[in-house]
Amino acid sequence: MSLIAPQSADDVVAPGEVPAAGPPPGNDRESRARSLEPGPVSAPLRGWLITLAVALVGGVVRFWNLGFPTDKGTPIFDEKHYVPQAAQVLRNGGYEDNAGYELIVHPPLGKQLIAIGEWLFGYDGVGWRFASAVAGTLTILLVVRIARRLTRSDLIAAIAGVLLIADGLSHVQSRMGMLDAAQAFFVVAAFACLVVDRDQVRARLAVAVREGWVTDSPYGPWLGFRWWRFAGGISLGLACGVKWSGLWYIAFFGVMSVLWSATARRAAGVERPWLGSFAKDLLPSLFALLVVPLVVYLATWWSWFASETAIDRHVVGSKLPDDSWVPDPLRALWYYSSNVFEFHTNLVTSATNQHPWESKPWTWPMGLRPMLYYFEGAVTGCGAATCVGAIMLVGTPAMYWLAFPVLAWALWQAISRLDWRYAAVLVGYGAGFLPWFINVDRQMYLFYALPMAPFLVLGIALALGEVLGRASDGPERRGTGRLAVALYVGLVVANFVWLWPILNGNPITPELWDAQKWLPSWN
Repeated sequence: MSLIAPQSADDVVAPGEVPAAGPPPGNDRESRARSLEPGPVSAPLRGWLITLAVALVGGVVRFWNLGFPTDKGTPIFDEKHYVPQAAQVLRNGGYEDNAGYELIVHPPLGKQLIAIGEWLFGYDGVGWRFASAVAGTLTILLVVRIARRLTRSDLIAAIAGVLLIADGLSHVQSRMGMLDAAQAFFVVAAFACLVVDRDQVRARLAVAVREGWVTDSPYGPWLGFRWWRFAGGISLGLACGVKWSGLWYIAFFGVMSVLWSATARRAAGVERPWLGSFAKDLLPSLFALLVVPLVVYLATWWSWFASETAIDRHVVGSKLPDDSWVPDPLRALWYYSSNVFEFHTNLVTSATNQHPWESKPWTWPMGLRPMLYYFEGAVTGCGAATCVGAIMLVGTPAMYWLAFPVLAWALWQAISRLDWRYAAVLVGYGAGFLPWFINVDRQMYLFYALPMAPFLVLGIALALGEVLGRASDGPERRGTGRLAVALYVGLVVANFVWLWPILNGNPITPELWDAQKWLPSWN
């Protein structure tokens, strides 16, 4: 496997790390230890300067004219659900109490975050979109850091950040008073923590190999408390505290973490690495990636537990009999959650219950069915007699139309070269994609795919690293690689700039509006 590592921001080499699931290295203790250690990393200060510079650019793009547009001063599209609920949260000290909305069907954390913006800036577009813009900006920062750790290249890390900035889906959702940007941030944060945990585990095993006690047990050594895995569990709990779909990331990331531990033990020369992983890592993993998320999820309901008037808070004794050993607050939360689950179960597409902009998951990778969030047919400011304003949720085609080739390449690399980086990207992407096929009759929308976007970007960034080549490839090959990568990144940015008016609701002519809709399914 070629794990690319930087010597300078535009010079990548292969340090020769053994694939995590590949054949074990030789018996030489030092070579085995080196095979476990991550590749060399460039100067930390330079890496952070590049990260912060890209994140700053992303923040400017996400926050630019954040309060525009509104529906005559009110929220647009699904903001109309979450923004008033956040106002309730702000008024009540953390919880909703108006069951008349009948659509309070998500945990409270996302709305609490929106409420912070409303508290800081007031009940207006900036206030109710502030939390999403912060989450979107921080996700850019995390993607840069993840890409840098996966590739050991500052250049590829910066490219990954630029690609995420130029993703139309991520851009629009980072400027909406909705829940998805916050959930995507916590999902990416969990993934980042687990990637760091992987490096830490392998570094600890490398020490055990050098000191000669890695084989004292046929199952390998205990690895100590893994703080990064613990932090990943906290992030997963917070993701579930925004939307229940975070549960799938607990399952997918939990399996991934255990497999990483097993393959690390195998690379260290442990006699029974798989049994060792189950014997010594399974229970700690279940604690960190199942128990901790559950506790954190329950903690996000703190204000609901403490309230007297929250929805269904005191159903025990009225709607539920007072005859159980389970604490009343937990029973009440289970009752409330059961009603929410029933709502989601019955939210299906039928002849009488269709949404004009719904889409099914097989259309999400290529963004074949965008969503119209806002349209105003009589605005001024485009320099013509007639102007329109529109916001369409659409992934930048220069990236999304390559989704299936990128996924196929990642699958090939993961299988044929046992490249753990591509496998990890596939796990993250799959956790946001595959579960939606369980019930395809349910109403679904493109914004459900937001957590998939960072993993698509990471997959493209890894592929661009292959195009860029290694320092040993020679100047002609490297020059061609640089040119190809530069042209592609330029194409993505140009595509994003072209879409800018319909990603932000800027006034445009009807002719330009028609020209923005590239496919019949975009209408």
